[in-house]
Amino acid sequence: MDHKTQILLDELVFLEGPRWHEGKLWFSDMHAHWVMNVDPKGNAQKVVEVPGQPSGLGWLPDGRLLIVSMTDRRLLRWDGKNLVEVADLSHLASFHCNDMVVDVHGNAYVGNFGSDWVGRTPSPANIIMVKPDGAARIVADKMEFPNGSVITPDGHKFIVAETFGRRLTAFDIDQDGSLHNRCVWADVNPAMPDGICLDAENAIWIANTNGNEVIRIAEGGQVLDRIKFTQPAYACALGGNDKKTLFIVTAKSSVPEIAKSKPTGRIEFVRVTAPGV
Repeated sequence: MDHKTQILLDELVFLEGPRWHEGKLWFSDMHAHWVMNVDPKGNAQKVVEVPGQPSGLGWLPDGRLLIVSMTDRRLLRWDGKNLVEVADLSHLASFHCNDMVVDVHGNAYVGNFGSDWVGRTPSPANIIMVKPDGAARIVADKMEFPNGSVITPDGHKFIVAETFGRRLTAFDIDQDGSLHNRCVWADVNPAMPDGICLDAENAIWIANTNGNEVIRIAEGGQVLDRIKFTQPAYACALGGNDKKTLFIVTAKSSVPEIAKSKPTGRIEFVRVTAPGV
C-alpha cells in the first residue's frame, strides 16, 4: 500500500517501548531517561524519570505501570507517585535489559542484550519472567538479542523478535507462565527486527533496524506490507480509538552521544486496515 506518515511528536532523543494505553501513547525516551505519554493531538507529558534508562513498558491488572530500567537491570513499578523496585534482575540478565511484554496476569517477560555487543561478537541472551510479587526466573535461553515481544489474545503464545537472529520466535505459554515448544514463527532475513506489534489478522509489524522501514509479516515469513521512512525505525505500536493507527518511533541514531547532540527522535503515525489486539 502507498502509505504517507505524519509526525505526532518530534525533537526527542531516542524512543523505545511504545504502548497504547487509556487513550494515549506511552513510550520511553531512553537516552533522556524519561517515561512519557502523548495524546492523539500531540500533547506530551513527562511521567517519571528513570536514572537507569527506561525501555520496555507494561501494566499490571490493577493499572500500575511496570518499567524496565536498563543499565541497572531492574524491573520498576510506578503507581503515579512512587517508583519502586519490583525485582533486581542483575543476577539473571546476561547484560543490560531492554524490551518487555506483560500478560493479563501481570507476568512480565523481559529480554536483554546478551553482551556489550558493539564491535564484538554477540553472546547468547535470555528472557526473564517476573511475577507480580517480584519472583523472577529465566524462561528461555540461547536467544540472539531478544527484543520486542507480543502475547496472542488467547494468552497461549509468546512471540519475540530475535534481532541478531533475523527472525520471530514463538513459544507456547504454560499455566505457570513458563515457555516451551520453541519454534521459528517467521524468518525475516535480511531484516533485523526490533520492536514489534500484533494485529487482529495474526500479522506482526516489525521495525527493521536494518532499513528505514516497518514491515508487516504473516506467520511463515510472507511480507504483507512495507512502510518506508527517512530515518531508522526502532519500534511500533497499534492504537487510537479503533486501534487502526500505527505509531512508529524513529531516530537518526541510537548511539547516545549522537542522539543527545542533536535530538532527532520522533513519533510518526499512519492509518492501517487491520486493528491491533
